[in-house]
Amino acid sequence: MTRQTGVPPQPRPKRSLGQHFLRDKTYLERMLQAAEISTGDCVLEIGPGTGVLTAALAATGADVTAVELDDLLAEKLAEEYADEPNVTIVHGDILEIDLVTLVGADTSNDRGRVHARGYKSGYKVVANLPYYITSAILRRLLEAKPPPASATIMVQKEVAERICAEPGDMSLLAVSVQYYAAPHFVTVVPAGAFYPRPKVDSAIVRLDVHARPIIDGVSNDRYFAVVRAGFSQRRKQVANSLSAGLAMPKQQVRDALEGADIDPRRRAETFSLQEWRTICVALGDT
Repeated sequence: MTRQTGVPPQPRPKRSLGQHFLRDKTYLERMLQAAEISTGDCVLEIGPGTGVLTAALAATGADVTAVELDDLLAEKLAEEYADEPNVTIVHGDILEIDLVTLVGADTSNDRGRVHARGYKSGYKVVANLPYYITSAILRRLLEAKPPPASATIMVQKEVAERICAEPGDMSLLAVSVQYYAAPHFVTVVPAGAFYPRPKVDSAIVRLDVHARPIIDGVSNDRYFAVVRAGFSQRRKQVANSLSAGLAMPKQQVRDALEGADIDPRRRAETFSLQEWRTICVALGDT
């Protein structure tokens, strides 16, 4: 039996799951081009919805695993792709599923690219992410073992711009994503390309996960503790924010920053990732 290629199901979107289904196929092609999907690639799709993107991914010859939280949509997709060996539909929550099991990562064999940190990371993520849990999904993917080799995602346009920001307009989200991956803004996707129409435009972003950590000599926990403290009071000078966020005497922070040739009057959004490393080293492990 072959998969039917008629009109995909059009269930009533659930607001609780932030469902907006892409209906303009122009942007499917843009996503596929940006993701550079080839036959045999291992692809993870998050929130396939009615399966429009799933069908496009499957047509490339890639091995597609699509994770859908909505029980009715997951059931429909499972029936639709029951006889297609290169598509697996998983009913579950991407924030809770074990990614190692999900993508079949097995370091006991030599299939796929072995990541410099010691685990397999050859799969690619392609997804139209729900607005309300975008940050949580990104953190889940980028901190995962194994992480994807790349993630081509459709997100709220404002979020895409924040992810791709440069020093002068950085945010905690920008630092958090760029610590793990290099972002590339692909294109804007207008609100009218979705059903139901969201209130804002979206955008496609590709994240190329770093093969090796770009920040060395500082632990992840310490790095992000300092960065979070720095962004805790964005309107204030970084010395004040760090002092409050890390419970350190203000003068001690100022002296440490000046000793590292960092102006304590600057604000968090002006710092590059490497400058945050310099700040971490200057402040020590206290």
